[in-house]
Order: sequence, then C-alpha cells, then structure tokens
Amino acid sequence: MSLEGSADRRKQPQTPGNGNGNGNGVVEDEKLRLGRHPNENHKPDSYEDLKLEFSPLLFSSLEQYLPSNMLNFSRDLKLQYMRHILLRYSPEGERTRVQRHREYRKKIISNYQPLNRELYTMHAANFFVPSFLNAINDNTGESFRSIMTEPSPGVYTFEMLQPHFCELLLSEVENFEIWVHETKFRIMRPNTMNKYGAVLDDFGLEAMLDKLMEDFICPISRVFFPEVGGSTLDSHHGFVVEYGMDRDVELGFHVDDSEVTLNVCLGKQFSGGELFFRGVRCDNHVHSGTQQEEILDYSHVPGRAILHRGRHRHGARATTSGRRVNLLLWCRSSIFRELKKYQKEFSGWCGQCQREKKERQRLAVGATKLELLKRLQKSTS
Repeated sequence: MSLEGSADRRKQPQTPGNGNGNGNGVVEDEKLRLGRHPNENHKPDSYEDLKLEFSPLLFSSLEQYLPSNMLNFSRDLKLQYMRHILLRYSPEGERTRVQRHREYRKKIISNYQPLNRELYTMHAANFFVPSFLNAINDNTGESFRSIMTEPSPGVYTFEMLQPHFCELLLSEVENFEIWVHETKFRIMRPNTMNKYGAVLDDFGLEAMLDKLMEDFICPISRVFFPEVGGSTLDSHHGFVVEYGMDRDVELGFHVDDSEVTLNVCLGKQFSGGELFFRGVRCDNHVHSGTQQEEILDYSHVPGRAILHRGRHRHGARATTSGRRVNLLLWCRSSIFRELKKYQKEFSGWCGQCQREKKERQRLAVGATKLELLKRLQKSTS
C-alpha cells in the first residue's frame, strides 16, 4: 500500500479510467496512487458479503485513501485495484501462512461445539454496562470522557462488561480447553509470551470481536488515538490469557503487536497481577529510559477495561494467588503501518521522540539567541 516513494515507480495495476482507457473502462495510469490522507467525507462500500483473502474491514478502510476520481466507481473495480495493491505488498509466504491458519481455524470450528451460542453474535445490551452503551450511542469525545479516568497520559480505564458476560466467556473458554484436552487437538496459544490462554477468533468468535472493534472500540480510538491509526483500525487479534500459580504467573516488559489495545479483566478471584506502564515508544526507542511521569501501576477489576496504545510499554506483575483471566483485543491498522514505513521520527506519540524534538528546538533557539546577541554586540562596538 504505497503512498509515496519508491513503490510509486513500480508499474501500477489496471485501474478504472476516465475516458482515455482501453475500451472496457480500464486504463493503466502510472501516476494513480493512494493518497496520504483519507477522504473523510466519503462513505466506503461494505465488503462483508465477499469471500476475500484479506479482511473486509481492510478494504473499507483502504477505499478512503483511493484517488478522488475513483471513489464513485463500481465496487468491483475499486476492489480490483485495492486487491492488486495488497497482493503486491503481501509476500507469497505470508499468504501461504494465512491460508494454512484459515484451514486450521476451519478444522476447529467444524468440530468444536460451543457451550454458550449467545456469545457468538453481538448482543450489546446483554454484554455491556449501560454507562458504556450510552457513551457509545452519544458518540462524542465528551460522552467518552464522562465514563473514563486517565490515570496516566494515553491510558484510559472505564466500566465495560456485565458480570454475566464475563461468566459466559469464562465458561466458554473452559469448555474449549476441555475439548482441546479430550481431543488432544494441538492449538496455537495467543502469542509468544503466554503459554496459557486461547485465541478466541480460532473457535468462532471472530465475527463478534470484529463488531466489538468496529462499533465500540473504533469510535473511541478515533477520538483518543488518531495519531497511531485509531481512525483506520481494520483487523484484530482477540484472545484470553490466564494467570495463576499453575498458569502463566507474570508477563515481562513488552509492547503489543497492535495500534490500540483493549484489556478487560474477566475474573476470577485473585491477588497481585498488577499492570505496570512505562511510557510510549517507537521501535527506535523501545529500550530507552523511563521518565517519572510515565510510571503507572494499575490493579485489575473484573469487568473494567483499560485502553492504551499498543506501543505503550507495559508488563504484568506476578499473580500471587487465585486465577486471573483477561480478554485482550489487539486492534490494528494496516494503513498506519504502511504510513509508518515512510517516517523517520514519531514525535506525535513517542515520548522519547518528543523529548529529542524539544531538545533540538531548545538548542536551535539558544543558537539563534546567541547569534542575535553577537550581532547586537558587534553593532554597538
């Protein structure tokens, strides 16, 4: 998904024309490329009804970056152009991996029998607490802030899930783990850091979590995290993690593979397990020092959510007793990830980049003042 630069010099795919085409409404235009900024007034088509190798949300997000003269073309022609771009930037090995994972997921879904089928379709009134639903329905920055606390810059906490939903999801995960044990099915764990837990998308909850991201997390992220792709979230990785003396005990210092992370404690009875945050960093500064104002420790409460940038460095302290289970939704923006490739510094969100930029500005101002002082002394001498 090149926006500028070397990729623009490659041969572009055939794209809808404006009268100078080859007779079938399709032309080759070397200058046609994606824009740097979205066409925010354009309402993109839905691609949910199509079977595609990429997420339908990805196409809807990408459509807003199409050249303005393409926005009113047919969905099929826009899809052709966007798909060509995505295939160009998705290596064959990655597409093979995705296809194998799709087959792995299909095998699970065709054999696993859900315990609580009401979980597999979004029922907002049954899942969320009224205060959260009211804020989402109002859909304003003021309504979101009214239900939130911000204990540290860029970290937001709020009441979100009803106890009954937490109980249903916990029992569903336990039922899935029993099935895995009984069938000796070898499953993939959520990530390289957690040895326990399950990927919810893999046993049928992907569509529900898509709705969770698109209808409930995206509106908030557009307000609070626009600088890291919060306005263009188009895919997710949804999973639960389990902590306890006979599970994962703690989680080391890390950043998430996400633009925005939702983390909600589901229960059960436990002590310890606090999250600790240490500032937002880009790839170049992920191991840099922590400032005093960036330090935050957060204690989990069942049903209460914490929302933060994926690049906000954090970890989890040891769960000293009981068992703690958390729902995590890593929300991603393919457009932001492509844009990031063409940036050298990230002072809009990286704490260390911001400090270095301020230091450069301070030095520049100091040098200017010194030069002016020298000129003044020379003119008066």
